[in-house]
Amino acid sequence: MRAAQRLHALPFGVIGALLFLNVYAPQSLLPVLAREFGVSSAQVGTVIGSTTLAMALFAPFAGLIADALGRRRVTLGAFALLLLPSLLATQAHTLASLNLARFAQGLLIPLVMVAVSAYLAEEAPPARFARLLTAYVTGTIVGGFAGRLLSGVAEHAGNWHLAFWLLLLTNLLGVGVALLGMPKEKHFTPQRRPREAGRILVNHLRNPALLLTCAVGFLILFVLVSVFNTVTLRLAAPPYVLGSGPIGLIFAVYLLGAVVTPVTAPALSRRGPLWALRAAVLTSLAGLCLTLLTPLPLLIAGLAVAACGVFLAQAAALSAVQSSIRGGRSLANGLYNFTYYGGASVASVLAGAAYDWRGWNAVAALCMVAMLGAGWVGQWGWRNSAA
Repeated sequence: MRAAQRLHALPFGVIGALLFLNVYAPQSLLPVLAREFGVSSAQVGTVIGSTTLAMALFAPFAGLIADALGRRRVTLGAFALLLLPSLLATQAHTLASLNLARFAQGLLIPLVMVAVSAYLAEEAPPARFARLLTAYVTGTIVGGFAGRLLSGVAEHAGNWHLAFWLLLLTNLLGVGVALLGMPKEKHFTPQRRPREAGRILVNHLRNPALLLTCAVGFLILFVLVSVFNTVTLRLAAPPYVLGSGPIGLIFAVYLLGAVVTPVTAPALSRRGPLWALRAAVLTSLAGLCLTLLTPLPLLIAGLAVAACGVFLAQAAALSAVQSSIRGGRSLANGLYNFTYYGGASVASVLAGAAYDWRGWNAVAALCMVAMLGAGWVGQWGWRNSAA
């Protein structure tokens, strides 16, 4: 029996939070950036889309790098390298330069995502693996909210560039937490077999169930990013006219993901991903309908309900990924993340264009179609997983 590492949940939760601070942090700044750069809703959405596009493109290769160099080394290196694009963003005075810095961030983020998951699978005692992984996933959800809040408060206090100075400091903290909280690997074996990886990837691309699950993932994050990118623009306009700080606080609904995921896990395990996806689609549609109403409390309630549906759908899709394959899990996860974050990149532009065209109603309609599409694809592809 392998010797157990002394691993604690808190550092992995903090690593997840610090990492995902980078992904969506500028979302609460989009109205300010649109005014600053004099661009449309579709154009300013690229501040988010540039990062998620890079994450999508690099996700399939991140596992190969972590397998070759080591999970701890890759995590430390990625957090250290994230300091550079954060610094570049603090000096950005055009949309193009900001997007370049954001794209560079997106290339580094998947390295930590893949490395931490693989590290826990190899180094954690089996009895503690689920708890440690849950701590990391919960941390990513908290980080998604905290980044939006941090940026909103920073802009409210002075200048939007301050948000990226704070991200620089949090990435520096990430280096320290990874250094102290991730002991050196005891069970890592370098793997440098690109031909074998290519063979596995070809097999995955011939797996209809996996490809359909990737399509579901594309549509899931498409909805989430469409909603939260454009709702900031709606809240900054009449009749609400909210500043970046209050908008950042409204992203607290994102924290529901930290509750929904573990609460629904037993039902997902018992009844299967198709049941969970059906429930998720109905929940999200109900929430999107609520967002069509004008009163702010009902709008926030609608955002919360829609987000719950998306998080439930994501849990279902991740379960379906694992049930659709028998091996090559790192590459399968990389392929799923490629399409998942690809959905975010498309949403960043398309949802902005819809908002410019017909306002929030067009965005809500677009998201309803996408959620129904996710349900239809899952119904077709996950029939054998139904309870």
